[in-house]
Amino acid sequence: MTPVITEDLQEVRRSFSSKNWRDSMFVRYSDACSEKDDIEALKWAAIEKLPTYNRLRTSILRKVADNGKVIDESIDVTKLAFAEKQEIIHKLLSETEEDNERFLLKLRERIDRVGIELPKIEVRFENLKVDADVRVGRSALPTLFNFTVNILQNILSLLRISSKKMRVLKILDDISGIVKPSRMTLLLGPPSSGKTTFLLAIAGKLEKNLRVSGQVKYNGYEPSEFVPQRTSAYISQYDLHISEMTVRETLDFSGCCQGVGTRYEMLMELSRREKLAGITPDPDLDIFMKATAVEGQQASMMTDYVLKLLGLDNCADTLVGDQMRRGISGGQRKRLTTGEMLVGPAKVLLMDEISTGLDSSTTYQIVKCLRQTVHVLDGTIIISLLQPAPETYELFDDLILLSEGQIVYQGPCSQVLEFFQTMGFRCPERKGVADFLQEVTSKKDQEQYWADREQPYQYVSVKDFADAFSRYALGDRMKKELARPFDKSKSHPAALITKKYALKNLDFFKVCAAREWILIKRNVFIYVFKTVQLSVMATFAMTTFLRTKMHQNNVSDGNLYVAALFYGLVVVMFNGFAELSLTVLRLPIFYKQRDCLFYPSWAYSLATWIIRIPLSFLESFIWVFLTYWVIGFDPAPGRFFRQLAIFFFLHHMALGLFRCIANVARTMVLASTFGTFSLLVLFVLGGFIISRDNIHPWWIWGYWISPLMYGQNANSVNELLGSRWQKVLYQYVHCCI
Repeated sequence: MTPVITEDLQEVRRSFSSKNWRDSMFVRYSDACSEKDDIEALKWAAIEKLPTYNRLRTSILRKVADNGKVIDESIDVTKLAFAEKQEIIHKLLSETEEDNERFLLKLRERIDRVGIELPKIEVRFENLKVDADVRVGRSALPTLFNFTVNILQNILSLLRISSKKMRVLKILDDISGIVKPSRMTLLLGPPSSGKTTFLLAIAGKLEKNLRVSGQVKYNGYEPSEFVPQRTSAYISQYDLHISEMTVRETLDFSGCCQGVGTRYEMLMELSRREKLAGITPDPDLDIFMKATAVEGQQASMMTDYVLKLLGLDNCADTLVGDQMRRGISGGQRKRLTTGEMLVGPAKVLLMDEISTGLDSSTTYQIVKCLRQTVHVLDGTIIISLLQPAPETYELFDDLILLSEGQIVYQGPCSQVLEFFQTMGFRCPERKGVADFLQEVTSKKDQEQYWADREQPYQYVSVKDFADAFSRYALGDRMKKELARPFDKSKSHPAALITKKYALKNLDFFKVCAAREWILIKRNVFIYVFKTVQLSVMATFAMTTFLRTKMHQNNVSDGNLYVAALFYGLVVVMFNGFAELSLTVLRLPIFYKQRDCLFYPSWAYSLATWIIRIPLSFLESFIWVFLTYWVIGFDPAPGRFFRQLAIFFFLHHMALGLFRCIANVARTMVLASTFGTFSLLVLFVLGGFIISRDNIHPWWIWGYWISPLMYGQNANSVNELLGSRWQKVLYQYVHCCI
């Protein structure tokens, strides 16, 4: 018995000592956690005591030290390193589809906890009509004869002698409806049904040559009372990007130009209420919200979030590329077009054919993430898709079915089949609903969906469908809701953007200049080649006009120097011809970003002009430095620098001339043709090939507008008024007298 009792006592002691150890360890762990919480609370208290400007830029970053210990460090969110941003995004979005909704819910919970209301936008369009004048038949073909006839018709129409022979094309035919916030709206319709025009009309980006009537209102306000181009974001079906920039640089530039909207003001109010309520925010979420609310950052964390959301993080530092430059794939380029607008603060998203070039799973993932954003953050979104997969179609709440410029159905997706059943058409079981909806209004495909085979089939036109929907319960409810004006008192003050641009003038210039500098570095081969070309041409000039000794007894020797000056001006002017093609290639991107109000035109032009100044000076200096003393121009230092200044201004003028020609012509073929013709006119009428006295009066205007004339005259005066020419000129004048 004794050994057994002894073993039991030892077991009790072991269990007791183990229990004591666990209890002691628990107490130590609790003390450590309490100590850690106290330190973190003190750091948050220190942040709350900072001035508002500093408080909204300071947060706590949790780091893991080499020994495994977690360290809380106060940091400035505008100075986060690249690795720190990536770590925070990875914490928030480890798995994109699942974590994105969890992250958005956490963000919404923080906002709702202090009673802040997010802005919502309801879009209404009433009696919207869009018409265009088009030529039909043979007159619409772009032949030389038709081009001449159309110009004559336009002139006669302006003189009110005859009218243009045009046909009126109805793009949108008297449509009305409401797009609700916090709901995903799908825009469906066959090709040429007016989907793109409809989205452009909502975004306020219709072309000037279209006739538009009706009203489009955001929260009851007309477009003249706010800026629809910035309140909404139109995502085009065309992928227009600068090929020399990376994916990250493209999104950073877009986000910087669009600004942060009302994020900063909301964060300021959020911080104030949390301080009063004594609420400590989640550190990672706080860093994200503060980092995306600071304006003027060239590398925002919102870019990293969108890259992760759209699956572009694996090609973030890859060039966009084009047909001749290897870059990202077509599907990635399509996602980049979408992300270019998602980085902005717009509350209304108008997306046109975003699934082109994407597989069904990628489209589903993007639409699902957008659905989470819309539902959680109360956004307003219309997505136009041509043939969405069934699983993608089920993600949408509402549907707008457009055909031949008329709305056939608008309402919940769950009731659309019921409406068409009342019209006698049924969707087969194995047929996708989206495919059925786009074919049931077609005269060619409609009969196969006729439900009652016992009754004779009769074609139902689009107008009949539209009239039937207006009498349907949903259509009648829509008309009654449109009859009641939107209560403007319910519109959030931050819902609509009233400022035309997001940044200040100086900031616009800095952003455009930074991008222009990147493009120069990416095209460095062009500028190196131009420098080498200029050096080779300077060698030709030096060996052709080699004058080691000035003949002081013959004025005709001066012609060689004038010819050398003219040759130099021609070479320097032609050396800027590459600017023509570079400008033409970037014109579509410029017009797209200008229409989206990324920046004003002057900011783009001024940045391009100023960034080119060092290049103009370098090329002018190379030419003058290599040729001036070898050819034997006047050795006075002042005349050397004056010639350098003349060549510099002429070279810079040539760059501006080629950019102007590219902007007017807009296509490479036309720009090259028109540019060559313009240069020939400038050379012939510049006063050197044909002297001023021999130019006829009706061509003298070409002499006065030729910059080559001013450069040649300035160079000739600078050289021939030198001291060594005075004696020769005196002898020549005395001899002539």
